[in-house]
Amino acid sequence: MNAPQQVLKHGRKWDQVLDGARTVFMRDGFEGASVDDIVREAGVSKATLYSYFADKRLLFLEVAKMECQAQSHAAASRIEASGDVREVLKDAAGRMVRFFTSDVGMQVYRIVVGESQRFPEIGREFYNSGPAMVREILTKFLQKAVDAGKLEIEDVELAADQFPELCKAGIHLQLVLGLRDSFTDEEIDRVIDGAVDVFLAKYGVDERR
Repeated sequence: MNAPQQVLKHGRKWDQVLDGARTVFMRDGFEGASVDDIVREAGVSKATLYSYFADKRLLFLEVAKMECQAQSHAAASRIEASGDVREVLKDAAGRMVRFFTSDVGMQVYRIVVGESQRFPEIGREFYNSGPAMVREILTKFLQKAVDAGKLEIEDVELAADQFPELCKAGIHLQLVLGLRDSFTDEEIDRVIDGAVDVFLAKYGVDERR
């Protein structure tokens, strides 16, 4: 089965619809957000909304892709502004952990996983707009650090895949399974610091001297 057409068309009220939807989804979450609330916030009619998106799920996924792209661009800017490896990794870890532990982050994950088997394009688009961009950013940063003699990595792409997984330790699975619905800042900071420490213990040149 092919993926449904997610975006029927772009028009002059496209950004207006997305801005309104983002406000409502961020405030109320996916389940709590109603189409009535979204059209009221966006200042458009239901007909206008449905001319762009067939249902609320596809609108939510478009907002989620925008958020992932914004996070990725912010991370790229932050990485380019700093040359300190530990500082960059800690900042990147913080962004990743706080996004996937947020209500929106978990709702995105559940919807994408739930729909991807029937509609693979949803999974591909989400991956390309978020995780793949983060992977590319990390790979470039790690390679520059290797070239500068700050890190020693044989397989940079593998290392770029490993780091986000370290950032999920002890948190992500519990959220996915519903064992926990949130974590404190102290618990999140513990995971972030641990991920960076383990990564640099393996690949950091100065850390191993």
